[in-house]
Amino acid sequence: MRLAFLGSPDFAVPVLDDLLDAGHDVEIVVTRPDRPRGRGRVLTPTPVSAAAVSRGLEVATDLDALATSDVELGVVVAYGELVPPRILERAPLLNVHFSLLPRWRGAAPVERAILEGDERTGVSIMALEASLDTGPLYATAETAVDDKSLGELRAELVALGSGLLVGLLAGGLASLPVPVPQQGEPTYARKVTDAECELDFTRAATELARVVRLGRARTFVGERRLGILEAIALEGAFGEPGSFANGVVACGTGGLALRTVVPEGRRAMTPEAWARGLRQGAPSRLGRVTDP
Repeated sequence: MRLAFLGSPDFAVPVLDDLLDAGHDVEIVVTRPDRPRGRGRVLTPTPVSAAAVSRGLEVATDLDALATSDVELGVVVAYGELVPPRILERAPLLNVHFSLLPRWRGAAPVERAILEGDERTGVSIMALEASLDTGPLYATAETAVDDKSLGELRAELVALGSGLLVGLLAGGLASLPVPVPQQGEPTYARKVTDAECELDFTRAATELARVVRLGRARTFVGERRLGILEAIALEGAFGEPGSFANGVVACGTGGLALRTVVPEGRRAMTPEAWARGLRQGAPSRLGRVTDP
C-alpha cells in the first residue's frame, strides 16, 4: 500500500520499520520539527525523522505536506499533535494507541496504566478522528502489566501493535474490517509531570515503586538530588516516612528497598556503593528538606 507515516519518538520507529519490511510503500513521513537538545542546545531531529532519512524516505514537519501526497492511508504512532479535519479528509488514518481504549486516551497511556496499578493494558488500532482518541476500533490486543518497567511494557506494546497493524494492512484497504465504536467510560492519560516523579515517602511503598518503574523517580539527600532507577516495595513497618536504613526507605505503608540509584552528577550505582562514597556514610533520612 501507498502509506503516509506520522510519528515522532523512538518507540514509533519499529512500527515504521515493520511497515517497510512488509513491503509497503511509505511515500512520506511527517514528524515534529527539530528541537534543541543537550547542553549545547543543538537542533536535533526526532528519532522517526532520523530513521526515515536513513531509509531514504521523504520527511516533512508540516501536516499540509499530506495534501499533495498520493497515499491510500496514513498510519499514526505517537505523532504528538492532533490531526485537523482538513487532513483527515485527504485520506483515512489509522492510529496505533498504546492502551485498551477508551481507558487512557491521551499522551501518556502506558505511564498512567503503571501508576494506577492496572493489572492489564494493551494496544488499540483505531480510525483517527479530530477529537482525542475517540475513533472506532479495528483491532486490540492486551497484556499483563505485572512489574514491568515503562521501557519493557512499552516495547511489548509496540511489538503487539505493529503486528496487529501489519496484519490488518496485508490485504489492502478494501480488506479492513468495519471498525466498532469504543465501549465503556473513558479515562484520560495526561503527561506525567516532574513533580509527580519526586517521591513522597508518606505514600505507600507500592505506589512509589510504580513511580520508580517510569525511570524518572528522584528524591533528595539534603539539597542534593538522588535519582532512583530501581526499587522494590516491601511490606512491614520501617519507621517514620523518609527514614533510611540498610538500603530501605520507610514509607507511609511499607518500605522502599533501593536497588539502583544515580547521585547528582554521577553514574548509576548500587546504594551500597553510593553510601561508601559519602564522607559521613549513608544518610538517616531521604526527602526534600522543607521548613517546619
